[in-house]
Amino acid sequence: MPIKPRFISGKNYTGIRTVFFSLPFIVLLIACTESDKTSVSAASLCTNEWFQSVEKSVVSGDGQGHGPDVGSDEWKSVVEFKLGLRGDASLPARASSEWCSYIDQRIQSRLTSASPSFVCNGVREGSIEALVCADETLAALDRSLAQVYAAATAKAGNEQPPVLKAEQRGWIKGRNDCWKAEDKNQCITTEYQHRIAELQARYRLVASNGPYRFSCDNNPAKEVVVTYFETVPATLIAEHGDSVSLMYRQPAASGSFYQGGNESFREHQGEAQIVWGYQAPVMRCQL
Repeated sequence: MPIKPRFISGKNYTGIRTVFFSLPFIVLLIACTESDKTSVSAASLCTNEWFQSVEKSVVSGDGQGHGPDVGSDEWKSVVEFKLGLRGDASLPARASSEWCSYIDQRIQSRLTSASPSFVCNGVREGSIEALVCADETLAALDRSLAQVYAAATAKAGNEQPPVLKAEQRGWIKGRNDCWKAEDKNQCITTEYQHRIAELQARYRLVASNGPYRFSCDNNPAKEVVVTYFETVPATLIAEHGDSVSLMYRQPAASGSFYQGGNESFREHQGEAQIVWGYQAPVMRCQL
């Protein structure tokens, strides 16, 4: 089950108190995993199985259960649009088996290309999107984010309030601020890595370890609950009272050290020093 947003330190968004998570954008086209590639190839064309495999690659709906019926003419029109084929004179009729073959080939081409998950035609020269399109490593990160976002969307169907899309739109704005950075490629890389790790942890898409309970300042009622996630970089989600913070692991000489927005967690052999909030005092905690 995804974590229900309560108080996650950081920026303010309508519908939730505050969110630490990098508050984020909607990926224009959802990319496929290698397993998706196998399922598309293995399925017989124009069957319900094949239609479903194409849907996993393209994602015609909004993640909230709204969208055209998979396999319908309206759905095929959306697939054409998502693949950038709208108006293509060589596109076969939608009711034909040739249409399925054409779409299948186009999806396989996408899976093996070095392009990001969005269409590069028409992106503004000098923009962050153009840098992503021109760099295979950044394009691969974008495809990875698209895959993770699709998995998060599937789990966020019953999320109340529905914040994932709004966060994703906010994330792309933050990513595009990398034009200010001295090393733009490193900035973009970090933004993608952190967003991927955030979604994987928040929506429990990777293995986790915990939860572990820390009692602080000799007060059993003053508790911080910590769950670690096997993301890259490593992350943890800490809960304290009515607030939640996601933190990323930082280099440390000994033990482990994680940093969030206004929170930090330093642990060594079951003893932790936790800061919770801007200029808050250090809490001394025991596992």
